[in-house]
Amino acid sequence: MAEARERVGAEAPTVDFLHPWFDHPGFIEAQADRVAAALEAVPAAQRWDTPLIFTAHSIPAAMAARSPYVAQLTTSAGLVAARLAHARWSVAYQSRSGDPGTPWLEPDVTAMIRGLARQGAGAVVAVPIGFVCDHIEVLYDLDTEARAAAREVGVAFHRAGTVMDHPAFIRMLGDLVRAGAAG
Repeated sequence: MAEARERVGAEAPTVDFLHPWFDHPGFIEAQADRVAAALEAVPAAQRWDTPLIFTAHSIPAAMAARSPYVAQLTTSAGLVAARLAHARWSVAYQSRSGDPGTPWLEPDVTAMIRGLARQGAGAVVAVPIGFVCDHIEVLYDLDTEARAAAREVGVAFHRAGTVMDHPAFIRMLGDLVRAGAAG
């Protein structure tokens, strides 16, 4: 008990954050590699016309208006598409939750897929650029819901992997941590 009292009175630990890395070459390289791998599953004749749908977690529109969230996502997506010389891309959102009366960022990825089908897209590649690992929101929202929406409208669905354990991403994180620790 005395030890617990001593810890309560001790100085609180600090938390350090990495600088933003939405446009870091290591992140862009890792995500571009994952997208290129997903594009390999698209027939060669369709590959470079297949829309890339970069996805991220939707947030309330009011929150987005006060932050660089949308601009950073759009920058990341544009850099990945440019690295691949892929002109057809857009940003959509997933995982909307909360009060149904509160406006959240749109379009939803499933609405985007339906819209692209109406425009004649035969395939799409979903790119979960706003997520660093495959977790339940990526797996369910994309691999289940978005895939079902694509199937309903006759569009082939492909998903790029997250950057997760890509060597360029891991190297980038290590470099940022070392730079932060140095000063």
